[in-house]
Amino acid sequence: MVQPAPGSSEGTLSFMLRAMRYRNYRLFFCGQLASLIGTWLTMLATSWLVYRLAKVEYPGQTSLILGIVGFAGQIPIFLLSPFAGVWIDRWNRHRVLVATQSLSMIQSFALAALALGGVIQIWHVLVLNALQGVVNAFDVTARQAFVVELVENRDDLSGAIALNSSMFHSARLLGPAVAGWLISISSEGVCFLIDGFSYLAVLVALLAMRLAPRPAAPPHASARHAFAEGLRYSFGFQPIRSLLVLVGISSLVAMSQPVLMPLFADQVLGGNERTLGLLLAASGLGALIGSLYLASRRTVLGLGRVIAYATAALGLGMIAFSFSKSLLLSLAILPVVGGALVVEMASANTVLQTIVDDDKRARVMGLFAVAVMGMAPFGSLLAGTVANFVGAPWTMMAAGIISVFTAIAFLLHLPTLRPLLRPIYIRKGILPEVAEGMQAASNLAATPHE
Repeated sequence: MVQPAPGSSEGTLSFMLRAMRYRNYRLFFCGQLASLIGTWLTMLATSWLVYRLAKVEYPGQTSLILGIVGFAGQIPIFLLSPFAGVWIDRWNRHRVLVATQSLSMIQSFALAALALGGVIQIWHVLVLNALQGVVNAFDVTARQAFVVELVENRDDLSGAIALNSSMFHSARLLGPAVAGWLISISSEGVCFLIDGFSYLAVLVALLAMRLAPRPAAPPHASARHAFAEGLRYSFGFQPIRSLLVLVGISSLVAMSQPVLMPLFADQVLGGNERTLGLLLAASGLGALIGSLYLASRRTVLGLGRVIAYATAALGLGMIAFSFSKSLLLSLAILPVVGGALVVEMASANTVLQTIVDDDKRARVMGLFAVAVMGMAPFGSLLAGTVANFVGAPWTMMAAGIISVFTAIAFLLHLPTLRPLLRPIYIRKGILPEVAEGMQAASNLAATPHE
């Protein structure tokens, strides 16, 4: 897998869009984009609905209730994703995604029916969020592993991963702003209803794909043995272990911060649901820019330092946001936070996807899902609890400080990781000068001497 050299004549835009050459990937991208816009509608609508109900039913405990609902929706990912990875390494990933997307559609329609019927309560949201978390434990792991099947040339894999991230954050840019407007003129139930219909796009895309039959899998060891093997492989190799720990810490302190956004929108900035939509959209704008930057990168080399710098920028952005009392200043800061978070997470994903063995990919991605989404419920609960006592700004500032120290520790640790990654990069042709040198030496040895 020889990646284009930095000096390649291929244009940046052309390089970014190389994954779009594949029909299956184009279908996946377009279907997911439509569905993810609906998902962001539901995420903002759920957050505002719970906040609105909690102010009436649990006055003075709104941040704690937001944290509990966030915890319920994400804890299944922490508990189930590692085991989901074991099974997804054995199952047909395409069929898994058809099933998970269908179940997610049913969940959104259930939320819509309850909300539009005027009978929805916080416990309804909590239970349905928990059920969606169970589905996501399989869906996220399967989607991460499925991308490899859609891109025939592994040279285009890093671009495909970055484009996936840009797709997610394009939806993140549009969804919250639209949701805030929809809620202001109608209700949260309309957002849930639109989300339910949006799943039809991804289901049509999945069913329209033409996939080559996967090679027959070797005889399986027991699930317990496969699970243990995945843990040994992931945590026994220092680069994988370091990336999972870094991402887990960032998820704990940063990805849970949307739980606090209704508090910032209402109590700190004196706004409403539209303010919340603008805050999340501003973060989404930065995330989109960050993902486009990653899509333009031509090599995985140097991503370790990028990850460290992005983690530091994430922390500094959260600290700055915690001091802001102005909507305009907050909207200027949040793109930095959103961009830094996606650069860190997507870069770590790219490195992991590059270095893992194919037969253990879903198990590693299951652990990555735990690190990214599985730690978030504990962060949501922790952030909601702390904010209940010290307020949202102090909670955000503490999270930022932890991120800065995490970045420093990872940057100091990088020199010990590079020698471990170098043999993998040489074997896969990612160090082009080494690969070309080996090829030249081979050609010279094969040339008859006069």
